[in-house]
Amino acid sequence: MTITASRAPAASRAPAAKRNLEVAAEHDKHLFDCVRPLYDEPVALAEGSGCWVKDFDGREYLDLFAGILTVSLGHCHPEVVAAVQDQAARLGHVSTLYVNEPQTRAARRLAAVAPGALSRTFFLNSGTEAVETALAAARLHTGRTEIVALRRAYHGRTSLAASLTAQAPWRVLPSTVAGIVHALSPYPYRASFGMRSDEELVALYARDLAEVIETTTNGRPAAFVAETVQGAAGYIVPPRGYFQRMAEVVRSYGGLFIADEVQAGFGRTGDHWFGIEHWGVQPDLMITAKGIAGGMPVGAVTATPEIAASWRGKTISTFGGNPVCMAAMDATLRVMEAENAPARAGVRGRQLQAGLRALAEEHPWIGDVRGLGLMQALELVEDRDTKEPAPELAGKLLHAAKDEGLLVGMGGLEGHVIRLGPSLLISEDEVAEALVRLSRACAAVSRRR
Repeated sequence: MTITASRAPAASRAPAAKRNLEVAAEHDKHLFDCVRPLYDEPVALAEGSGCWVKDFDGREYLDLFAGILTVSLGHCHPEVVAAVQDQAARLGHVSTLYVNEPQTRAARRLAAVAPGALSRTFFLNSGTEAVETALAAARLHTGRTEIVALRRAYHGRTSLAASLTAQAPWRVLPSTVAGIVHALSPYPYRASFGMRSDEELVALYARDLAEVIETTTNGRPAAFVAETVQGAAGYIVPPRGYFQRMAEVVRSYGGLFIADEVQAGFGRTGDHWFGIEHWGVQPDLMITAKGIAGGMPVGAVTATPEIAASWRGKTISTFGGNPVCMAAMDATLRVMEAENAPARAGVRGRQLQAGLRALAEEHPWIGDVRGLGLMQALELVEDRDTKEPAPELAGKLLHAAKDEGLLVGMGGLEGHVIRLGPSLLISEDEVAEALVRLSRACAAVSRRR
């Protein structure tokens, strides 16, 4: 690659100093063992600004994972910080039993960018809660109970969300929720059918979905739910035409289509506000969270007025629609609109993917480069012919990137995918800098193979 670095990561490669280790030790002492930091020597972050963060010993990192795609405008965006500070000083909490104006503003902004007829929103605290709420709304509207999800899906950590999730490492307890079945993941790189055209793959996936409905349900599904880009699975992008056909199939059986946009929403996939818009499909319900409020805890379900009106029984979310979080969401969407975040993510995403493809040409253990916008992934393999997953290599690249002052994420069922999802406002120079650092990390991994 011909890019040259503009900022040297020398401080990031220094030995761990005392303060960082002290903070990590307190973490180990007081939190559940399952709350595991990502690295062998944990990074204890102390502050951040934009795409850059520092640990407690002053090491600086270029953050290419943004709190699992959540700090959508970068760390501590000044307009979001100001909105939170102002609202917290005036009114901090009311619950959904009262009307609060920040919630109304946020809902209005969401309705303005949501696809199709989606215009009514229920605010929650997380993506998991939004998943639960969307499924309940679908069941109430249709009078049906059974749900079709996808293999390799990730939808959250409660019993219901974990039952929808189809990755063994994330299902620490046996499924306790009946009426959930799973169709094939639209995973072109690892399609069990072999190399096929998009049209052929879509036809096979549609046939599988119909067969799953007819053989593992009562034939009357309430809904089909899918991430528009499968996130924890390693940013799996479906073939062209996939969602159009899947929506047709589930609707032919009287079910609804629920688009999970927790990771892919709000400009993340580039050029559109939501991932599903790349395929021109209008969902019946949409689930959002993560990047919705610039890092504050907000989840949302947005539906058509008819579906929203179907929920007549009592329900409440004590912290849902919290005024402080709603002020953060309102400010986040306002900045996204002003900055044209979807278009920016599209441009920077193409720059990032071009650099990743150049790396793949240099390193044969990079089996696949894929993604949309600023949701890009490297799938690592032992051999390109066999496509055997290489989780050990992924771990080495994760740590080599950290040594270069670059934070990235991991994913994939086998833990062999490197995931990149920086701030939507990342600059051209910062993407170039990230590619330089990642290139050095890849070279280090190749030397050690």
